[in-house]
Amino acid sequence: MLAKSSTELVRQQNSALVLSVLRREGRLSHTQISEATGLSSATISAITADLERSAIIEKSEQQAPTGRGRPRVLFSQRRDCGYLITVIISSDSIQYSLVDYAGTLLDRFTETRPEGSREAFVAAISAGLDRTVQRADIGRNQVLLVSLSSKGLVSPSEPVLVWSPMLGSEAVDFRVALGENWGDKVVLNNETLLVAKALQQRQARGAQPGASLAAISLGHSIGLGIARTLPEKDAEISAPNFGHMLHIPGGALCRCGARGCIEAYAGFYAVLRSAFEVRADTVPAKIVPLAEVDKIAALARQGQRMAVLAFRQAGVALGNGISRLLSLYDHMSIFITGPGIRYYDLLQAGVEEGLAQTHVVRLSGMPRLEVVVDEAALVFEGHVGLAFSLIDRDIIALRTPLQAAGE
Repeated sequence: MLAKSSTELVRQQNSALVLSVLRREGRLSHTQISEATGLSSATISAITADLERSAIIEKSEQQAPTGRGRPRVLFSQRRDCGYLITVIISSDSIQYSLVDYAGTLLDRFTETRPEGSREAFVAAISAGLDRTVQRADIGRNQVLLVSLSSKGLVSPSEPVLVWSPMLGSEAVDFRVALGENWGDKVVLNNETLLVAKALQQRQARGAQPGASLAAISLGHSIGLGIARTLPEKDAEISAPNFGHMLHIPGGALCRCGARGCIEAYAGFYAVLRSAFEVRADTVPAKIVPLAEVDKIAALARQGQRMAVLAFRQAGVALGNGISRLLSLYDHMSIFITGPGIRYYDLLQAGVEEGLAQTHVVRLSGMPRLEVVVDEAALVFEGHVGLAFSLIDRDIIALRTPLQAAGE
């Protein structure tokens, strides 16, 4: 029995490896899959036959460029094997995307986020999910996973939004809240964790595969996602509560209710408060329109003293926070994203000042700091990458055990 269990586990792991290669590279031949995975030709033949029999992948033919000889047989995911819905929850909107099993975006729409109670918020998401399947004319049973993301503090093991800028400490357990229609299909991740996942995927396809990195999102909130490469393990993706790390004891009031958080000095509301010399204990606004921050930025670029100081103070808070990150995790590349990057020219001197004050930077030098402009695309890429790694694992276990038992 133990031998059979071990054999089945290896078979599932190898099948997941094949699916991950197809997802990363696109349509591949038998030989290309073997080269990319390091698995033998016989093993690839058995796995692809099993996956094709289970309607998870399909074959197609590609004629040789010369038009002569036998066409190549290529394998790819069956697009109608199932569907993924991604739900990106922002401070003022909720975006729904429908993706087929091959990773193709089929539909997308955005709705205004409802104001008011937790119940209204959950009801809006439930209705949005129903609208997604109705627009595509598919059944709920064809949806393999619903992947949600939000700013704030997310449980690492359950789809529970523990704290968010809009709902505060009024937690939402999406598995319970979305009920029998959707609850058993739901996963939830911090938005900036998904950015780190996407950057790690891009890096794996580029010149620095396997390097650890951190993503910092600048905006109303300050988010952090970390992708660390550990020996003999898959990348570890996490989202420490960076924006609410302590920056100055007893300092300015944060939206979370504490005093002195990084966000209370670096979030949009913090820049507004500093620029207009508002009392540090003033209750922060939940949302500051970008147009208002743009006005402060324009004043700063003209040299207005308090506006310059507001952005520099925000940069110092970020730099100090990054230095603590490096002290805990060692040097890594830092990617800065989010709507706040439009002000990075005003933040940069403060960020470097905050970093330069610390022991770890004085010893090892400045980390690589890179601005990345396409945060929305990164969040979506992270959704797709993380969700399909879960879907592939589960679909192999559910759809192929009978074939394995007969081997």
